[in-house]
Amino acid sequence: MTELFINGRFLTQRTTGVQRFATEILRALDTELCSGTWRVEPRPVLLVPPGAYRKVGFRAIETQQVGRLSGHAWEQLELPRHTGKGISLNLCNTAPLAGNRVIVAIHDAGVFAVPSTYSASFLLWYRFMHSVLARRAIRVITVSDFSRRELEQHTGIDGGRITIIPNGGEHILAAPADSRVFQRLALTYPRYLLAVSSRSPHKNFEGLLSALRQVPNRDFDVVLAGGVNARVFSGTALDTSGAAHLAGYVTDGELRALYENAACFVYPSLYEGFGLPPLEAMTCGCPVVVSRLASLPEVCGDAAVYCDPHDPADIARAIETVLGNPELQADLRQRGPERAARFTWTNAARSLLDLLDELRVR
Repeated sequence: MTELFINGRFLTQRTTGVQRFATEILRALDTELCSGTWRVEPRPVLLVPPGAYRKVGFRAIETQQVGRLSGHAWEQLELPRHTGKGISLNLCNTAPLAGNRVIVAIHDAGVFAVPSTYSASFLLWYRFMHSVLARRAIRVITVSDFSRRELEQHTGIDGGRITIIPNGGEHILAAPADSRVFQRLALTYPRYLLAVSSRSPHKNFEGLLSALRQVPNRDFDVVLAGGVNARVFSGTALDTSGAAHLAGYVTDGELRALYENAACFVYPSLYEGFGLPPLEAMTCGCPVVVSRLASLPEVCGDAAVYCDPHDPADIARAIETVLGNPELQADLRQRGPERAARFTWTNAARSLLDLLDELRVR
């Protein structure tokens, strides 16, 4: 019987896309374990660095704080000592390079495909780490078929060693909508366009702002939600010149309110391993405009209007198409939740259980 240890370093980090993936898939996994779907003794153990960490409240997954270090040092030097001969499950792009029984989720191949997006130190470390993990991990998890192909191309990993487990979107409905965000933003017009992501250059906020300058007689506000991490991304400065309301980091309740009341959600990303914000928007019934590149057609299907993210005029066209057509908006508000229902954390957790069964973690 193989023990399962889960890398809980993500609980010490701010919640962005990969931390959301880890949190929600483990929450759903915990529910499956409590229901008796998957019986395992001893229980899976979530290992967390010392110090403060975000409490999730797992019932069937045991949590232990171990070691004295933090960050990458804890992950690389101390975590392997505590997993021993068990399997180490790592869900957030990083994992110990030591140890022979490592499963790692690598969400995209961005450090190889769009290197100018990242800071030099981040790029150097993650390229090295992903190359080593692609060779050494007993299985790599990724979130889309697009990312699988990208990892095959850039790391040389055999696609048969990659398991696709997509994100879910229903977490956005867990918190009540918090409409106080509208008072904080002091919006001018009764309707607004919403964009949500980090300020990484490949998210293409600059392209969106260029597109907005081409929309004549604009009678709507623009809300940009998301933060900046200069330690990870290069070129994160963004000059909105008064063209948009910068919401910064928002709570889940604020984000739900923004999705549910937006006239349109726009996501003109140049490179995307999955695209969690469009899935959240569709879950909330918000009409969606997305890039036709990377993984986004795979996620959004026929429930979105597509644009060329390299062409601001085409982004503007797609925005005007949605905002100027109430029938299309109504259609997208219906099709979005239907499409999003295909992507759930319960399905993701069950796919993870199938993988663990295959690797004989019982």
